[in-house]
Amino acid sequence: MIAKLHYITQEVQGKTHQQLAEEACQVGATWVQLRVKNESAEEWKAIALETISICKKHQAKLIINDNVTLAKEIGADGVHLGKQDLSTLEARKILGTDFIIGGTANTFEDIKMHVAAKVDYIGLGPFKFTSTKEKLSPIVGLEGYKRIMKQCEEEGITIPIIAIGGITPHDVEEIINTGVYGVAIAGYINYAENKSKIVKEFLFHLEANKLKV
Repeated sequence: MIAKLHYITQEVQGKTHQQLAEEACQVGATWVQLRVKNESAEEWKAIALETISICKKHQAKLIINDNVTLAKEIGADGVHLGKQDLSTLEARKILGTDFIIGGTANTFEDIKMHVAAKVDYIGLGPFKFTSTKEKLSPIVGLEGYKRIMKQCEEEGITIPIIAIGGITPHDVEEIINTGVYGVAIAGYINYAENKSKIVKEFLFHLEANKLKV
């Protein structure tokens, strides 16, 4: 089952990825994407091993960003691959069918490529500008989601599409109403003083809007 709220760790001064994952899981996150940048392979593995223990304790899924080899080695639930990473097609060949694979998309053409690779979900964005992501792709925006989701419907594509990029709880209703399945959040949760309140807001809006469709 693909969660409707994808929580993503990031570099936050004074906090480790493990601490961020623990805090998010404690307040209701059930899906953690570990996004580690600029660390050695040894440090990345150490972070991932601690994080997978945290996720197991909270019965949350752990998705490793970018690193197929590490995801397989530690027995993570899956991997998420950006547009500059190993292709989702190659990842499926390496990981087989027991791992969740997600891919980043910016266009409908990207979505068709990932569908052909048999991914489990697609992260489509950015919704709007975000400083979390380096080398930001062109903004998709609400109209872009409407257009792309209509194209998916016309082509019979039903794979879960996860919106990402600068999303706040107040954006969720409009986004979900385009046909998007869920949302992925990094900074809005990571920098929140009251993480419990923010996570609950996202979950409330996602659940409320799910009932409408």
